Parts: sequence; structure tokens; C-alpha cells
Amino acid sequence: MALGRDHYAQSAEVVLVGMARKGDREAFAELVNRRQLWIRNLMRRCCGDHALADDLAQQAFLQAWRSVDHLQRPGRFGPWLKRLAINMWLQHLRKKDPLRNTEEHDNTRQPHRDVTSVAIDLDRALAELPDHVRLCIVLSYHEGMTHEEVSEMTSIPLGTVKSHIRRGTQRLQQMLSAYLDTTPAEVDHGV
Repeated sequence: MALGRDHYAQSAEVVLVGMARKGDREAFAELVNRRQLWIRNLMRRCCGDHALADDLAQQAFLQAWRSVDHLQRPGRFGPWLKRLAINMWLQHLRKKDPLRNTEEHDNTRQPHRDVTSVAIDLDRALAELPDHVRLCIVLSYHEGMTHEEVSEMTSIPLGTVKSHIRRGTQRLQQMLSAYLDTTPAEVDHGV
């Protein structure tokens, strides 16, 4: 008896993982549906390239499908999937993908300085950081991981993780200083 789409949508994640471990493609498709935005955003923050991020996220989900039956603790699907995605990013960095730096940058555009563009400017600033620094900052601030967890996830020594986060944060503050330079009149009037 085939299960309806609503059944999958209403099932707990741990149940879906258990079903996927037994080869249920629909259960895994529901897991992808629930987690794809999170993984794609994580990859976009890591690499700063939407197309590459989507490719890396897709590769992470393919790897997850191939190895979900090896997942020992179905309740830890989220952290396990995050680790797969980060490993995809790290593999990409190690390969020194020749397509990685081929995108053309438009230097004629002036950065927007209104409040609604903070996220866009933050993404641009993150893209300016060295790859491993950006990865540490994204995992720490965007994913809420401790320095120790970042070190464990990336295999980067703890002291180096702390240094990357400190220096990267300082660099981001410099690049985004226009947002910090508000006058009291702007703050009072909600500008």
C-alpha cells in the first residue's frame, strides 16, 4: 500500500529517516524538502556563489541518500547532514575547482547603504574573506556552533578557528562600517 504525500508531510523527521534508511525514496524526498533551504543557505554563506552553493547542496543530498542507511542515530539527521554539506564545501576547496574563480565581478555597482540591503552587503563582505575564515564565521555566527564544534566539524585546530573568527569579524566590521556610522538624529528618526 502506497502512502499518501500528506502522510510523509505529517511524519516526524526521525520516522522519515527510518523509512529512508529502508530505501523509501518518498520519505527521503520529504527530508530534502524540509532541509534544502537550510543547507542551500549554509552553502551560500560559505561560498558566496548561489549556483555553486546549489550544486554543493545537491551533492550533499545525493551523498546523504547514498549513505543514509549508515546513519546510526536517526535523531541526529540534521547535524549529520550539516557535516556532509560542510565536507562537500571542504572537498571543493581542496580540489581548487577551476570554475570557482571564473565569475565576472561587476565593479561598477556601488554598494547600497539602506537598511534593507544589509544582508546583501554582508554576503558580499563574507565573499571577500578567505575560504576557511568565511567557513569558521558562518558556522559560528550563522549556525550558532561553538568554537570547539567548528574545530571538530572542520578539522581546523581550535586556536586557528578562534583566530579566523576574530580576524574575520574585525574585517567584516571594517567592510560594513557604513552601517555602524549612524548619527543620533538617524537613530531617533528611524532612518
